Parts: sequence; structure tokens; C-alpha cells
Amino acid sequence: MDDVQKRIDEMVKSNRVMLFMKGTAQFPQCGFSGRAIQVLKAAGATEINTFNVLEDEEVRQGIKDYAQWPTIPQLYVNGEFVGGSDIMMEMYQSGELQQMLGAKA
Repeated sequence: MDDVQKRIDEMVKSNRVMLFMKGTAQFPQCGFSGRAIQVLKAAGATEINTFNVLEDEEVRQGIKDYAQWPTIPQLYVNGEFVGGSDIMMEMYQSGELQQMLGAKA
């Protein structure tokens, strides 16, 4: 595992809810990242840790390899990859995301 993969792994495993996104929770810089934040808040997430991939090109590319997922945003809960904004929306609509966020690690 190279340095960037180790950094990503550390962030994913040390934060219960970790969202890699474009921009910040306060100022998302793409529609998908904005929707991801809205969905998390609507699902009851209180502590959302985010990483702005626009500020670190290594992480921006490395996160795609880490999860074998080509797009950003990417959500991790309890160290597990959940998916992007479309999957988050589907899980929210089914109630699955609320259950996942409500369950303690």
C-alpha cells in the first residue's frame, strides 16, 4: 500500500462517517457532492467528516483506486464503502441509510 492509500485508509477507518467530496460540507463544489451532504443530513447524520479532493490531487485519484469506484463523492460508514450520491439517495429512500447511520459501530 503506497502513502496515499495509507492516508485514505487511515481517514476511512478513523472516522465513523467519512465523505470524500468536491468542496466542503458548507460549500460543496459540485451538485453530486451537495446532494450527498443533503442526503446525509436528512438521514440524521450528526458527525460528517469530509475531505475536499479538490485540495489534494493524490487523494482525488487515489480514492478512486481505493474503492475501485470511478466517481466522487464516495461515502464510507464504519470503515465500509457505501457508494456515491445515487446509491446514497436510493438507500435514503428505502430507509437503509438511516439505519446504517443510526447503528453504532
